[in-house]
Amino acid sequence: MGRYLAFDLGAESGRAMLGTLSGGRLELAEVHRFPNTPVRLHQALYWDTLRLWQEIQQGIALATASGEPPLDGIGIDTWGVDFGLLGAEGGLLDNPRHYRDPRTHGVMPKLFERVPRGEVFAHTGLQFLHFNTLYQWYALKLADSSALAAACRLLNMPDLFNYWLTGEARSETTIASTTQFFDPRTMSWAAEVLERLDLPSRLLAPVVTPGTRLGNMLDPPHAPVYATAGHDTAAAVAAVPAEEGTDWCYISSGTWSLLGAELGRPLMEDGCLALGFTNEVGVGGTIRLLKNIAGLWLLQECRRAWTAEGAGYSYEQLTAMAAEARPFAAIVDPDAFSQPDGMPEQIAAYCRRSGQEPPRTHGEYARVILESLALRYRQVLESLERLTGRAVRTIHIVGGGSRNALLNQFAADCTGRLVVAGPSEATAAGNVLVQAMGAGELSGLADLRSVVRRSFTPARFEPRPGGEWANAYERFSRREP
Repeated sequence: MGRYLAFDLGAESGRAMLGTLSGGRLELAEVHRFPNTPVRLHQALYWDTLRLWQEIQQGIALATASGEPPLDGIGIDTWGVDFGLLGAEGGLLDNPRHYRDPRTHGVMPKLFERVPRGEVFAHTGLQFLHFNTLYQWYALKLADSSALAAACRLLNMPDLFNYWLTGEARSETTIASTTQFFDPRTMSWAAEVLERLDLPSRLLAPVVTPGTRLGNMLDPPHAPVYATAGHDTAAAVAAVPAEEGTDWCYISSGTWSLLGAELGRPLMEDGCLALGFTNEVGVGGTIRLLKNIAGLWLLQECRRAWTAEGAGYSYEQLTAMAAEARPFAAIVDPDAFSQPDGMPEQIAAYCRRSGQEPPRTHGEYARVILESLALRYRQVLESLERLTGRAVRTIHIVGGGSRNALLNQFAADCTGRLVVAGPSEATAAGNVLVQAMGAGELSGLADLRSVVRRSFTPARFEPRPGGEWANAYERFSRREP
């Protein structure tokens, strides 16, 4: 029996999840939950890094309380792209910035003057998001950052916490592949891109694969630490309960919705670039060909705004309100909203600009968001099928958003595909089971997924016929909502 502790640092909260693997089944228990919100200082947005480190220590203490069996592993995952810089003595030189920090605005065109957009993609196969690590790093260079000048090591966030736990500086491939200076064909750093930008590749750590044992904790209880799938989406996709075959796609549903397919090699042709898809590394040498969709962040931001006004809804209440609200009151592009604060006002302004009446009630706002997400899912799914030449018959939705039955049904109705939802704790499950692979308890990705299928019972959503979705999709596709 293996006991593994997974830390999942998400957009709203962090969790320490204890996974017990016995008899080919996995049981998960939450031992510690804590907020994970960025800290604003003047115009900058930062990770609350040292408090999170303290929370990690607290989670380990709770999981190893007196009388508990020892841990067989610890693994940490976060979202992609963000990083910390270390000095010559290993200390943190500056507090890591959050990906929604504004310092990267306008950086991409300046970088493309040195290395054109097409060449960046040819070396990395990654989609162009202004907050990718490449543009964060280049922003530091353009600002003549003193921290960058003094830096001896750059580590993405899960790798940074692993370094603090073990003293070993390594870059795990799934998180490295989100930087836009990693080549998924060679599974190595895209050094040529960095050289042309005068960004020193010497700052980058040696690359290791998911499941690599980094060593034991420096401090008690001296538990083993694994470089699990450090990118939370990679961990979640590893825990998709799919059978062998190619007729399925996944949506990792949460703050972001990541829709994609699992491939044996990267797709780095012009069509992939034109459609805005990305090649990120998965577990077992796989490639996650996917596209980012704004996801439930829009609803999270509306909820935050309404709570500040005194209307403190739960997500369950908002979903119930959406189910009763007027259908297709408006249609929005979820990816048109990238900035926090004032989300209801942003949605209303979008509606007015596009000649629509803004939603009238909080329930209508919630329904507009969920319906628009489903429409975007269909659009991206059709692009994925064209790009891969594969027909998708089943959509696996995993992650916290898989608990939203209304969105799941909307996705089935809009796309005309069977939706299989769950596990909701896919990221924690993937984190734990990749550790178990590293420890030799599981033989590979297929073995991992068989454990997931035995351990969790997903919900199924059959598509319901109806013309409203077809009409709405035509409006959405014309971008004349």
